Amino acid sequence: MDMMLAVAEVVVFHTPLCELLGIEAPVIGAPFGPWDEVALAASICRAGGLGSLGTAARTVDDLRHQWSRLRELTDRPFAINHTMRPFSEEAFESTLEERPTAISFHLAVPGDLIERAHAAGIRWIQQVTDAHQAAQALDAGTDVIIAQGGEAGGHGGDVSTLVLVPQVVDMAGDTPVVAAGGIADGRGVAAAFVLGAQGVAMGTRFLASTEMNISDDWKQRIVGADAVDAVKVLNSERILPPYSRPESYGVPRALRTELVDTLRHHPEQVKEDVVPRLMESISRGRGDEFLPFTGQSAALVRDVLPAGELLRGILREAEHILAARAAEVAHDRHSS
Repeated sequence: MDMMLAVAEVVVFHTPLCELLGIEAPVIGAPFGPWDEVALAASICRAGGLGSLGTAARTVDDLRHQWSRLRELTDRPFAINHTMRPFSEEAFESTLEERPTAISFHLAVPGDLIERAHAAGIRWIQQVTDAHQAAQALDAGTDVIIAQGGEAGGHGGDVSTLVLVPQVVDMAGDTPVVAAGGIADGRGVAAAFVLGAQGVAMGTRFLASTEMNISDDWKQRIVGADAVDAVKVLNSERILPPYSRPESYGVPRALRTELVDTLRHHPEQVKEDVVPRLMESISRGRGDEFLPFTGQSAALVRDVLPAGELLRGILREAEHILAARAAEVAHDRHSS
């Protein structure tokens, strides 16, 4: 029933990425680290996309409980995300045992982990923020590359989506490229396809969904935010876990808070007691009073809606835009 519902409701966009991952819509829901997004991931999966679950700062027992809950809600493919801030071998080994459709990864390109995932029959989705990382990912045999521009929330680089996506597409050959960073509506999806991407990954737009288990305060801040309100969190090493491998790198982006401003302008004033307070708050579904990770696409988010409605509406808008532009070009050629 779940599968039939997804096929019936999803719009026609279908790319080789969909065939590779067993999905109907070329949309990946971004992972949100330690925050509980089981209901959101299930809704994205049911709408035909690929839902994701993060693993950061969670015990293995907690993660297994989340995975079980998701499988009760949907039989559709999903991804489990890992990062290098920090990397948990126990959680990764449990993920291999869980056998999700895909493992997504960012903040480094771990060739050894990619080999282990492939040996377990699991696809690998590697997020990159520059051409160097993209080359590493292709050499390591990644199945999908997410080219994430610096506009994105959470950890990212400095190259814009508009530049990074075609750069990676030119390198990738037959490996599907997914665009991320600054995409929150059909115009962004249409642009991604014109740049050569086979799909999109969206985070901020799905943070402001009814299913996402974060505070309404955070969601409403996203709705009311301008692009310039989402800033890079400088000196984040004072409050976030260290990277597990030396080649790892990424600077988070979040909406401004007192903590974000202090880290930027007076990092020496940030006290050690902030860390346990932050983690305790995250465990309660909050944390936005400290670090409300959010991308610049917040400027395009004007409401909080169900995730399935968002996904289908955005893809319909993208289809209409691409069809209208194609018709305009055809008309101009005919007129000339």
